Amino acid sequence: MTASQVSPAMPPLSGSVAAPHRSVTVVIPVLNEATGLDPLLARLLPVLNGLGVDWSIIFVDDGSTDGTLAKLRQLNDADPRIGAIALSRNFGKEIAVAAGLRYATGDGVVIMDSDLQHPPETIATFVEKWREGHDVIYGERADRSADSAWRRGGARIFYRVFHVLSGTELQQNSCDFRLLSRRAVDAINRIGERVRYNNGLFAWIGYPAIGIPFEMPPRPSGEASRWLPLKLARLAFDGLASFSTVPLRLSSVTGVIVSLIAFVYMIWIITKTLMFGDTVRGYPTLLVAVLFFSGVQLIFLGVIGEYLGRVYEEVKARPLFLVREELGVSTTLPNSSKTVAP
Repeated sequence: MTASQVSPAMPPLSGSVAAPHRSVTVVIPVLNEATGLDPLLARLLPVLNGLGVDWSIIFVDDGSTDGTLAKLRQLNDADPRIGAIALSRNFGKEIAVAAGLRYATGDGVVIMDSDLQHPPETIATFVEKWREGHDVIYGERADRSADSAWRRGGARIFYRVFHVLSGTELQQNSCDFRLLSRRAVDAINRIGERVRYNNGLFAWIGYPAIGIPFEMPPRPSGEASRWLPLKLARLAFDGLASFSTVPLRLSSVTGVIVSLIAFVYMIWIITKTLMFGDTVRGYPTLLVAVLFFSGVQLIFLGVIGEYLGRVYEEVKARPLFLVREELGVSTTLPNSSKTVAP
């Protein structure tokens, strides 16, 4: 194990009574956003300059294949407060956010997207609520009419199911756009799991939270969302599997119920055969029953396999992310470990 892979002891979480409010770090994951950085900064920088605190920006390049990294180098040369880390490949947005949080040094840390669907002007309100003592200030979408009906309905169902199965209540209509206090960031950085569902983690830490409604405008570029239905479904299952073992228990309960039904049916078949003889009927019923219960078994074997796969990922203990290049950020992470790719 190399020195860069050694995780130092985590410091205790800072208290909230006299938490400082001197600096803010903005964490922005980016993927192939070379043309969108200038419009973003044109709106973001005036907001940060008006906060009355020291500020910095950390872009997390999640394996971009266009000129994003070259643009980030130019921005860092022009203003050292604009830093960046380039991951060695595409690790996904959840990991990119985790990487940014581990590099963030501000007393408060803002997480936002780069496509201007998260209005930078809302950050000023976030900071006001942060100074009032809230640890988590999350953006709450005031209007979801732009989403399709299936997406809105799916979100409502998922929030309810997640709360019932995990006991953790997600903030309604929340998104990644939020401000975290330093102790909230430290708490998130102490969580080392690799299959991450950040919205669940933000709710799980349990610190005082408040929602700020905001209007989410359409993407300026007119591009469609990268979150396709299959990808959203995968994220939803990752969230449930990360916070609840109820699906595993459900497979056990289903197995017991099916076994009892099969036992009762067996007794009935034996009794009927002894009393009336075997008429060699019911072949379609038998075929349907075999196919149905075989399908149930395969489904729950798949559920068990998903959990087993997560255990496999955790026990391998690979680094959460690899860094290819750092631009204007500290190479010493006091609250976590990282590995820099050669």
